[in-house]
Amino acid sequence: MHARIRALGHPVHPMLVMFPAALFVTGTIFDLVQLIGDNAVFGEVGFWTITVGLIGGVLAGATGFADWTKIPAGTRAKRVGRLHGLLNAVVLVLFLVAWLLRVGEEGHEAGAFAFVLEVLAVAIAGSAAWLGGELVDRLGIGVDPDAHADAPPSTAART
Repeated sequence: MHARIRALGHPVHPMLVMFPAALFVTGTIFDLVQLIGDNAVFGEVGFWTITVGLIGGVLAGATGFADWTKIPAGTRAKRVGRLHGLLNAVVLVLFLVAWLLRVGEEGHEAGAFAFVLEVLAVAIAGSAAWLGGELVDRLGIGVDPDAHADAPPSTAART
């Protein structure tokens, strides 16, 4: 099944998901360093890292939703995709709440509660990522139906 949104023959959703995932983990690590070391610079960097992660997460979610609408109804893939998307929506909401708690803080430092929300969100994101892998690697969602070890490049003209 081809992904609905593609660029140069490749699905866009997998290209976008790595950025918010990495930014959320990185932001959470910066916040941990800020909380342990009481260094406001790390809190500020964590805040802006999470800000960019939220923007990327919305874009990844939009492309993922578009691809999900193309999965046949009544299939295991549709159910797994729904759970994958819902868990990632929870991740975005948790990071948004943590972000909102920091907006008015001097240096945008993370408090303990915001940090706990971030850690919870990262754990949920790991489960959601596993489900995304299940969709692609086990269920073949977004995989080119002509894929094989000697397939021509994605940019090659199809006949």
